[in-house]
Amino acid sequence: MARTAAYDEIADWYEHEFLTRAEPGSDPLGIDAALHSLLGRGAGTCLEMACGTGAWAATVRDLGWTPVGIDISAAMLAHARGRLPVARADATRLPFRDACLPAVVSIMAHTDLPSYPPAVREVARVLRPGGVFVHIGVHPCFCGGFADRSDPAAVVIRPGYLDGHWTKASWTDQGVRDKVGATHMPLPDLCHSFTEAGLVLDRFAEGGEPVPTVLAVRAVRPRHT
Repeated sequence: MARTAAYDEIADWYEHEFLTRAEPGSDPLGIDAALHSLLGRGAGTCLEMACGTGAWAATVRDLGWTPVGIDISAAMLAHARGRLPVARADATRLPFRDACLPAVVSIMAHTDLPSYPPAVREVARVLRPGGVFVHIGVHPCFCGGFADRSDPAAVVIRPGYLDGHWTKASWTDQGVRDKVGATHMPLPDLCHSFTEAGLVLDRFAEGGEPVPTVLAVRAVRPRHT
């Protein structure tokens, strides 16, 4: 719960300083591209799980979906309310009935949860058969307390990738991890969180440079079990 309180404390910084660093119209992490290629055009409600300030609601809406969001941080939701309908809720107890949503997205949020697999199981529960889940998160192989990205020409991956732990260690004091911490999941554990929830891995994308910063996954709830 300490990390939830920490996001309440940094919500204004996140909205007014952190999010404004990218040039307007730029997509340095490839998040917009991942939403276009993996979520794609559609219709109906698209839930953003752990939506934060709702920064990606406009992209989801431009793709034809109706975005709604949930987050545990009241302070982050105070900024999100102007961008999409929101509710304060825990990602491991989504306030939706079984098999009611055509799409769910999680954008740069999985490392903020103490445990991601229970949240993915909730996603699988609320998705309709044939519904899609698009996960976009920090790349488990190249981002974490074990990765030093201070020199873009020589990114250093140190021991620690296999540990799978929560940490505030960071190569920069301009990001989120040093302020609220992050939970690391090695790549196999992340993939297992989808398959063990009954979802089928469908497509993948990476974004960022000089080595990927973001890994994106499209998973589908089977039409027949």
